[in-house]
Amino acid sequence: MRTRARAFRIILAAAVGSGICSPLISAQDLPDHTARIADGVYSYGPGDDYISMFVVTDEGVIAFESVSSEHSTGFLQAIQEVTDEPVRFLLHSHNHWDHASGGQVFKDAGATLVAHAEAYAWMEANPGPDMVVPDESWSGSRHDITLGATTVELHYLGMNHGLGMTVFVLPEQRVAYIADLAVPNRVMFSVVPDFNIREWERSLEEILDLDFDRAVFTHNMASEPLQGGTKQDVQDNLQFIRDLRAAIYAEFQKGTNPMAVPGVVRLPQYEDWAGYDQWLEMNAWRVMMDDWMGPFPWRPED
Repeated sequence: MRTRARAFRIILAAAVGSGICSPLISAQDLPDHTARIADGVYSYGPGDDYISMFVVTDEGVIAFESVSSEHSTGFLQAIQEVTDEPVRFLLHSHNHWDHASGGQVFKDAGATLVAHAEAYAWMEANPGPDMVVPDESWSGSRHDITLGATTVELHYLGMNHGLGMTVFVLPEQRVAYIADLAVPNRVMFSVVPDFNIREWERSLEEILDLDFDRAVFTHNMASEPLQGGTKQDVQDNLQFIRDLRAAIYAEFQKGTNPMAVPGVVRLPQYEDWAGYDQWLEMNAWRVMMDDWMGPFPWRPED
């Protein structure tokens, strides 16, 4: 694979020098389950409902989201078909096992695994069967990693989902990588586990203020999920939460028994979103309970 990638780049460089083709790898030359997002930036998703991302620099590769050993094995192979550059970093978005497993594949390939300090502490205390503790952690609300001429901004926006949830931004390419906090064309996940709803709303507002145009979402229910999305997808998710809360309170004003509200709330404008029939009532229960009992989870600021 590496020989093929090197030979292709030599041919490509010659073609570029003659002005007969673009300096970017064309879509038909990319490995399976891989799409080009911007210069040197690619998404990877083998159809397991998880999408990762990687950026190729002149000093190595930065990979985002390992998911599992099976996912990471295919992910690493895809990277090696695109470039001979070694993977220098594997960045975790947050602590949950279904996102942060599989890191050993990249560790064995020589990558440094990085997570926010809160995610690191949780992973150390709650080792999953397919999880390894990261090599490095960082704390606070902002950290940058620079490799070659590429900088990745790591943004921690507080208690929204899981621990140490990080939103990644490539400022030069104007691309973001967003896990779980926004999912295009899908209502909130199931019973909305490990989300602080109000803090989630605040975080979505802050994501909208970050400097990017395109985003790769770990989960994406669009027709072409590997192509990513835009800030509009983040705005749509924020609006869904607010529309759901408004519908709940509209039922209160009608005099509907609170225990019946989740079963009668309807948001027809979202009927074509994934999970609408299965999860809308669960979503309503969660939003209603948080507004009644108070936000969960919660902890004091350090």
